[in-house]
Amino acid sequence: MMGFIADFYIKGGSYMHPIALCSVVGLGLIIERFIFLFFKYNINGKAFMAQIQKLVMANNIDRAIKLCNAAPAAALPKVIKAGLARANKGRDAISNALEEASLEILPKVQKRTNNLAAIANVATMLGLLGTIFGLINAFKALDGAAADEKAKLLAKFISVALNTTAFGLIVAIPCLTAHAVLSFVTKKIVSEIEEYSTKLEHMLAHRLNSQSQR
Repeated sequence: MMGFIADFYIKGGSYMHPIALCSVVGLGLIIERFIFLFFKYNINGKAFMAQIQKLVMANNIDRAIKLCNAAPAAALPKVIKAGLARANKGRDAISNALEEASLEILPKVQKRTNNLAAIANVATMLGLLGTIFGLINAFKALDGAAADEKAKLLAKFISVALNTTAFGLIVAIPCLTAHAVLSFVTKKIVSEIEEYSTKLEHMLAHRLNSQSQR
């Protein structure tokens, strides 16, 4: 198997090297984004906010903040904690705190995911470029080569043409698949932040109104 892979790579020619570089960069991005989006920033938003709502309704803001501190790296608790920290400061202060926290965390959640699509496109284009030059060199070789060498040269340059395209697609397809999965998780985290920060703002505003009417 390893011999087949090595032979496949060598026969692809020099265009295999930049495609291989794309594969290394793409794999690094996939691993980094999976770790951050699935294990660091992600959380069960619905269950988390159900607990926060109970604590806010019970007027237990300190315990709600401690609950946020239990998941210090997750994106949603960071934003919710910012709002809870201003729970007694008025609606404008709560809104501003939630907005500032969202503006700080959202770029971290969204960064680099779209680079995977770019890497997939570059790998595909490099594969096609290798195919084009492989075919050009094949026709050039047929032009000036002796009759007994033509078949050998044709096989050599057709290998370059086909192997580069195949390798480009081998790199591009996993990158695009990972991009789709990571984009889905990113949108889920972003939509939870937007939805639950708005709900928290309304909850805390209602709490302040109830306190002022007593």
